Amino acid sequence: MAGHRHATVQDHVALVEIDLTGELMIAAAAASEDRLTPDRIDEVLDVDGEQRDPAGGPA
Repeated sequence: MAGHRHATVQDHVALVEIDLTGELMIAAAAASEDRLTPDRIDEVLDVDGEQRDPAGGPA
C-alpha cells in the first residue's frame, strides 16, 4: 500500500497553461461568433500577433 504524501507538488507551467485555457474558455463563451479569431486569441492570451509564422502556426 502506497503511503500518503503530505508534500504539495506544483507544476507552475501546468498551472499557467490551465489559467490560459480558462481565459480562452471564458472568451469563447462570451463571443457571439462560433469561433474566436486568431487576433482575439492573441488578445486574450496577451501575445503579439506578429510573432506568428506566415503558415498560421506559432513561430
